[in-house]
Amino acid sequence: MVGERGFLMVRTLSMLRNTGKFENVTEGANLPFAPLTVIYAENARGKTTLAAILRSLATGNPNLILERHRLTAQHPPHIVVELNAGDSAVFQDGVWSQILPQLAIFDDLFVIENVCSGIEVSSSHRQNLHELIIGSQGIALNTTLQEKVDQIEQHNRKLREWADAIPADRYEGLTVERFCSLQAEDDLPGKITKAERSLAAAQETERVAEQNTFSPLVLPEIGLDEVEALLANGLPDLDADALARVQSHLHMLGPDGEGWVADGLRLFDEGKLSEENDCPFCAQDLEHSPVLTHYRIFFAEAYNGLRQEILEAISNFEHQHEGEIPATFERNVRQAVEHCQFWKDFADVPEVAIDTQEIAFTWRRAREAVKALLDTKLSSPLEPVAIPQSIQTLVEEHRANCREVKSLSEELALANEGLELVKEQARDANAVALASDLQRLKAIEARFDVNIAPLCDSYLAEKAAKVVTETERTAARTALDLHRETAFPAYGETINDYLRRLNASFRVGPVDAVNIRAGSSANYTLLIDGHPVPLAIGDGGQSFKNTLSAGDRNTLALAFFFASIENDPDRANKIVVIDDPITSLDEHRTLHTLHEMDALTRQVSGMIVLSHSKPFLLGVWDKCQQIQKVGYLIARAGAGSTLATWNVSDAMVTEHDKRFLVALSYLENADPDIERRVAESLRPMLEAYIRVAYPSDFPPGLLLGSFHNICIQRIGTPRQILSEDDARELRALLDFANRYHHDTNPAFAAELISDAELEDFTKRTLSFIRR
Repeated sequence: MVGERGFLMVRTLSMLRNTGKFENVTEGANLPFAPLTVIYAENARGKTTLAAILRSLATGNPNLILERHRLTAQHPPHIVVELNAGDSAVFQDGVWSQILPQLAIFDDLFVIENVCSGIEVSSSHRQNLHELIIGSQGIALNTTLQEKVDQIEQHNRKLREWADAIPADRYEGLTVERFCSLQAEDDLPGKITKAERSLAAAQETERVAEQNTFSPLVLPEIGLDEVEALLANGLPDLDADALARVQSHLHMLGPDGEGWVADGLRLFDEGKLSEENDCPFCAQDLEHSPVLTHYRIFFAEAYNGLRQEILEAISNFEHQHEGEIPATFERNVRQAVEHCQFWKDFADVPEVAIDTQEIAFTWRRAREAVKALLDTKLSSPLEPVAIPQSIQTLVEEHRANCREVKSLSEELALANEGLELVKEQARDANAVALASDLQRLKAIEARFDVNIAPLCDSYLAEKAAKVVTETERTAARTALDLHRETAFPAYGETINDYLRRLNASFRVGPVDAVNIRAGSSANYTLLIDGHPVPLAIGDGGQSFKNTLSAGDRNTLALAFFFASIENDPDRANKIVVIDDPITSLDEHRTLHTLHEMDALTRQVSGMIVLSHSKPFLLGVWDKCQQIQKVGYLIARAGAGSTLATWNVSDAMVTEHDKRFLVALSYLENADPDIERRVAESLRPMLEAYIRVAYPSDFPPGLLLGSFHNICIQRIGTPRQILSEDDARELRALLDFANRYHHDTNPAFAAELISDAELEDFTKRTLSFIRR
């Protein structure tokens, strides 16, 4: 069976093992198929198995064969189907080496899948009918569409998986899609901190308004340059001789001698000594003392001025560095720490992290050392005092602390500007809006967490892929819809044309394509006498279930099948397999089915017909003329079955034909062995002839004797059946023939046969039925 265009077609079944009734088909192997192949099988011989093998070859479904694994077989099914061009399709180890999609199969499974299961029409039937209508091109389009639909479902499943992988508590109230779509922002930590502070300030408006800003921090420096100049200061205009004599004398007095003498001179000049101006120590008269003049020169006004300058320097130093000054500094630092603790929740403030204890210690050591130098200078104003390096180091350490405190104070002053802004913003703030802003920033922070970001990126990538697939799905659906706009109307018209040609009393309404979640489907209604009847039971109670008979349902299935073949542009390369299509069909629909099958053989590459009905297959054989055809039967072979040649022509010879040929043989050969067979066949030949010649007057069940009586009664009337002579001849023939049948002659088996008499009545009977 080879297609005109060289497509792969079935040539023969060269191996059929361990499948159903077929254990090891060897006798029937390599029987060639023809453009028309009819296969007869009695019940339970393997016809359904053979149809299942062909369906498996068409679809590639291995289960159709595996579920028929022969129970007693040790090895799995093994099938080889030879194709044209030396190619073959092999089923081994549960799989076909190649499939043959050109096979189109009508069987019970076709009805169950595409029309109904028993009397029910389900959604799966309408989905399969959709594929049947749109054909191979549409199936390819629909497959593409379904693949895209399935891919979208896969995208959705992956999206759910990625969404579930992201901790829900990180969404900050957003949907997963909005969460993953958040964009990164620069300086996010800083913005979050600012937002947190703004919200905190808005929530603490009164406290923020009442809280003071930072006061300046002041740590007075020690001006060592001024001190050094003062310590080096003397009286450059003082008489050198007087200076030398006084200093020599004062040196002998020891420490504070200069001050003691200066005080004494002041008391003397003020007249506050004794009236005699005696020395309070030695009681001698001072008026004529040789050093008194030098004392007056030494302790003149310039000296007193220098001493006063030293005293003022000491006073100023003490005012700047002693008393409440250190305590005030420590208190200001403590307040700054407290302010910092408060304001850090609302703004950026410098950290007050200075060690006041260390600063106080360094400050105290430095000021005591400098104060000691000033005191030394005061005791000997004219005596230059050098600043030791140790004191310079102490002062420099203090200066470093002063610089640190000054820098911090400047930072606090700058921070005050921001704090005033915080106060102002807190007065006018919208806490709800600020909370929302903070939530958004927190969501961005969570979105770009190192553990969350890859999950979100995968979610977005899957989302983008889904968008692409959805676009492809839309394009695939558009292409399918365009194809269906042509296929469905044409299919509906063809179905009704076949229903008419198959002599069905019903039609189908418009056959429409519908899109459902599971893919695509077909919908239609039945038209009974022009009235629509739905597939499912509606308000009126009528439906497919209670309207169509079994024969109607089979006819509808045949119409679906024939219409699908006719509307297939590649039908010339199809091999059509029809398995027992006449189930529940009456005689008239069977004849119409034979007519359509005959027409179909001229449109396709080949047809294989399987049936349990020998008369039906004989009808197919007789109807399909002028086409190459072969006949096979599934015969018993031990406990199993095999394929064998079936002589269809011999099977088509009827019993009437056989009796006629035996009678002719007897007349020609006078064979005594067949005399009784001929004698017994005369009456059945007369019955067969009259049944065909006078069907209305000799219906089934009527006896020939009764028919003869009717003929006698009607002679000479308008309803005459036989002439008087023919009626007389029929009576004579019946009288002879009845002698050899048990219902008219109980001793028929012992009735003697005369060759001459039998010859005469045989000739007369043949002559009568040849009229």
